[in-house]
Amino acid sequence: MKKQDISAILRGNSYPGRGIVLGRSEDGASAVIAYFIMGRSANSRNRVFVTDGDGIRTQAFDESKMEDPSLIIYAPVRVLDGLTIVTNGDQTDTAYDGLASGLTFEQALRSRTFEPDGPNYTPRISGLVEVKDGTLHTQISILKSVDGDPAATDRYTFAYDPVLPGEGRFISTYVGDGNPLPSFEGEPVRVGIPNEIGAFTKLLWESLNNDNKVSLFVRFIDLATGKADTRIINKNQ
Repeated sequence: MKKQDISAILRGNSYPGRGIVLGRSEDGASAVIAYFIMGRSANSRNRVFVTDGDGIRTQAFDESKMEDPSLIIYAPVRVLDGLTIVTNGDQTDTAYDGLASGLTFEQALRSRTFEPDGPNYTPRISGLVEVKDGTLHTQISILKSVDGDPAATDRYTFAYDPVLPGEGRFISTYVGDGNPLPSFEGEPVRVGIPNEIGAFTKLLWESLNNDNKVSLFVRFIDLATGKADTRIINKNQ
C-alpha cells in the first residue's frame, strides 16, 4: 500500500466521522496517537474532550442542550500498564477490562458489535498501542455490519509489528457523508507521520471540515522514557 497524505485524505472527505491514527514519528523516537470526533447533529456537536487520569473522556459542552448521551459520552482513551487504548465508543472499557483480565485485544472485543444506530450501524473502531522496552507495537480493529445488516458483524484486526519510523495507519468510521452513512472499507490507510506534535496537531485540525469537526486528541509517547506529550483541541471553547 502506497503511503498517503493524511491532510489530503481529510480535506477530501467532509465527514469521515470519527478517526484514529496510530504510528511512529519520523525520527523513530515516539509512538503517535491521534483521535478526532465530528458531528452533524446539534447533540453530536455539543461535546468537548477533557482529561481523565492518563486518558480522556467526552463531556457535554452545554449540559442543558444534551439530548441523548448513550453513544456520544464515553472514554475514548484509557491507559493500562504501557498499553494505550483508543476507540470511538464505550468499547474502550471493554478492551481495558479484557486486557486487564488476560485476554488479547481481539478477544476482548469479541463481545461487541457495531453501534445500534440504524440505518447507519456505525462501525466500532479501536486501536491499541503497546510501548515496552523501547519498542512499539500497534493494532487496529473494526467491527462493522455486513452491508447494513443488523444481524451480521464483520470483524477485522490489523497488527503492525514493527512500526517503522514515519509510518502510521488511519481508520475512520465512514468513507464519506451520506444517508445512511457509508462505513469504512478496506485496510487502515498507510500515512506519513512527522516528528513534532504541535505541527501534526495543527495539520490534522486544519484538515478536518470546519463545519463538522468537534474535538481532536494527539499524543506522542517517548519510546525511551515512556513520557507522554498530549494536545487537545475543542471547537467549543
